[in-house]
Amino acid sequence: MKTSAILVNTARGGLVDETALANALSGGIIAAAGLDVFENEQMNSDHPLLALHNVVLTPHVAGSSEEALRRTATQLVERIVAVLGGTPMDVVNPAVWDRRRR
Repeated sequence: MKTSAILVNTARGGLVDETALANALSGGIIAAAGLDVFENEQMNSDHPLLALHNVVLTPHVAGSSEEALRRTATQLVERIVAVLGGTPMDVVNPAVWDRRRR
């Protein structure tokens, strides 16, 4: 990576070796990092990333925005209504649904 690179991980904590990242950040190998997932979600207070000025750490809550929660609730209600109406949404094999036990 270039020394101007910024690493962003919002996928899974285990994808990034946090010790190596802390070393790369403190050694100027890369410019900065932004993480909202971690190897251990309960990060120890002495974790080396916490002492760095060129890293942004946030909790993994992107899916908990007001808009996302509203959309999730709306989709849930739509699916419940569809099932109660007799035809669930997103059924891959409708013939199986029609043969279910009642």
